[in-house]
Amino acid sequence: MIAIIEKYFPSLTERQKEQYRALYDLYAEWNAKINVVSRKDFDQLYVRHILHSLAIAKVCQFEAGAKVLDVGCGGGFPSVPLAIMFPDVQFVSADSIGKKITVVKGVCEGAGITNIDARNVRVEQIPEKFDYVVSRAVTEMPQFVKWIWTKIERGQKGTLPNGILYLKGGDLTEELAATKMKWQEFLIADFFEEEFFETKKVVYTAK
Repeated sequence: MIAIIEKYFPSLTERQKEQYRALYDLYAEWNAKINVVSRKDFDQLYVRHILHSLAIAKVCQFEAGAKVLDVGCGGGFPSVPLAIMFPDVQFVSADSIGKKITVVKGVCEGAGITNIDARNVRVEQIPEKFDYVVSRAVTEMPQFVKWIWTKIERGQKGTLPNGILYLKGGDLTEELAATKMKWQEFLIADFFEEEFFETKKVVYTAK
């Protein structure tokens, strides 16, 4: 299962491998109670959810001590895979649906992930500021920017200046143009060769 992760991230520690390995059974167990990963593609968990989340790590390496907010985290993507990859980074995983946060908390507990603070909250209600905001296709970009722009600190706590790293697919020209901001699009197919990633991107803008 985790061979696919090791293929693209060969320098994982034994601890990280153990944690990635644990995710399959933990998500299977939680998904049976609360459906957070589509049942039809659960057998593709490592490619479509874990590796997809880790495309962000190919675009930006977060520094120790960085603070990252995952907006509309669902069952914990992208923050759960990223928290394993960056154990010295503090993550807040936020979702307005309580049962999804129950899953994130359960998975973190089971896998021994201690650097995620999972919160059942609307993003507008989060008081603190972050270095990076990550998300996976929760809403149209103009709306998303409105929600989170004031929550990002200027500065640089990773290999890119602080900002938004957003997983999305397809043609985003109009949607990004509507924000009146400057975006960079990184094609995930440049990092991972699986067919699933052909139209997928990480879009980034600096604060």
